[in-house]
Amino acid sequence: MSGEEGAARIVAAARAMVGAPFRLHGRSVEQGVDCVGLAALAFARAGHQVAPPRGYGLRSGNEGVARAWLAQAGLAAVAQGEPGDLALVRPGPLQLHLMLVVPGGHVHAHAGLGRVVEMPGESPWPVIGYWRTI
Repeated sequence: MSGEEGAARIVAAARAMVGAPFRLHGRSVEQGVDCVGLAALAFARAGHQVAPPRGYGLRSGNEGVARAWLAQAGLAAVAQGEPGDLALVRPGPLQLHLMLVVPGGHVHAHAGLGRVVEMPGESPWPVIGYWRTI
């Protein structure tokens, strides 16, 4: 699968989950997903298997742990995000969040709204970095 084809599959998989309920540690569209579950499912549906981390909470702010998981999941850090990439952002001082980059915005599991949403435009939160399947 080419890079463009893989990215398009990740985008399509992420968008197909818009509206799914939010659930911390969720790994099922029917039962709910969190940002980690959303990313893992989108990558899996695009043919890239990842092993999601365990034991994290809504206020898991350890950037080093997040970077290590992203590397262990087979993702490579890239300088600029493109559709199909995963963005690691910091919505608050003690919080990290993952969003999938799609054309014109991001898809992410929004705890406050209680569901997966597509958000237009740039990230409203500071972006720590972007990761891509390798």
